[in-house]
Amino acid sequence: MTAQPNLIRVEGLSTVFGDQRSLRDRLARRAAGGVRAVDGVTLTIARNEIVGLVGESGSGKTTLGRTILGLTQATSGTVTFDGTDITHSSRGQWSALRGRMQMIFQDPYASLSPRMRVSAQLTEPYRIHGTPASERYSVAELLEMVNLSSEQADKYPHELSGGQARRIGIARTLALRPEFIVADEPTSGLDVSAAAAILNLLQDLRREFNLTFLVITHNVNTLSYLSDRLAVMYLGQLIETGVTRDVLAQPSHPYTRALLAAVPDIDPDGLQTAQTELLRGEIPSPRNPPSGCRFRTRCVHVRADKCQTAPVLSEIAPGHAVACRRWPEVQQDPEWVSSLPPVDASTT
Repeated sequence: MTAQPNLIRVEGLSTVFGDQRSLRDRLARRAAGGVRAVDGVTLTIARNEIVGLVGESGSGKTTLGRTILGLTQATSGTVTFDGTDITHSSRGQWSALRGRMQMIFQDPYASLSPRMRVSAQLTEPYRIHGTPASERYSVAELLEMVNLSSEQADKYPHELSGGQARRIGIARTLALRPEFIVADEPTSGLDVSAAAAILNLLQDLRREFNLTFLVITHNVNTLSYLSDRLAVMYLGQLIETGVTRDVLAQPSHPYTRALLAAVPDIDPDGLQTAQTELLRGEIPSPRNPPSGCRFRTRCVHVRADKCQTAPVLSEIAPGHAVACRRWPEVQQDPEWVSSLPPVDASTT
């Protein structure tokens, strides 16, 4: 893919959800706590690029996407869209930007009104934004974009399958001709064939409309096919980034390797092959993350002399950055075997 200028630039972005102090805290003069859902993230997304954001539930992925779009307020840091700092944009400025930046929500049914037919759902953005008739797609055109027939226009959401509801959500996202789309778990709840069809659709839409995507998921298999670059997130921070095929070929953070090793490997006889367990316990609360390396409480490579201080995301190869002081040992770990098939560069 030809290098493109950055459409999105995120620098030092943090989103903290503060708590109100209890009476006991006020009497003891303790400060209010807070959940650092996003903590100092720096990320760029080039125009016409698909960046995959992967991590467990509770890692801060959705909050990062919502903060970039202004749906959640940033606590600190900046978000630049097409060269303009939009972090502290006014409501009027966001209204003008909203058509250019859209989100595909994780639950398609929850994002659709149960009392409106599909045709009304698709034209609702035009009524909200006062879009001139000359700049509107017809309902039939929007349905065709997502490979649905015009017969779906008169249906209500409860009459749609999961895949159809997802496509309607995508069609409504396309109505305002966006340039950048955050897709939150776009294949969640779908069977394998429906999920594959959605991934193919997103690729087709990227090519046809020159779209830029941030795709949020916990499914590494999804990103191995779909994304150009990969960003791995843990407890509000990015801990590994790079070209997708490079990260999957040589993951250098223990957490990335653990996510890959957790992907089921099905042998020819239909039995799941056991993988080395590299991920221990549950993800800690972002309200009180571990000191030093945040992954150290679950890491099989932890060492007291190296992991008590927080690592910095640093480049270890061109375009490949890792936040781990033990990355050389991690790369050489003989017990780790990826369950993912080799990545076909032509699909990324």
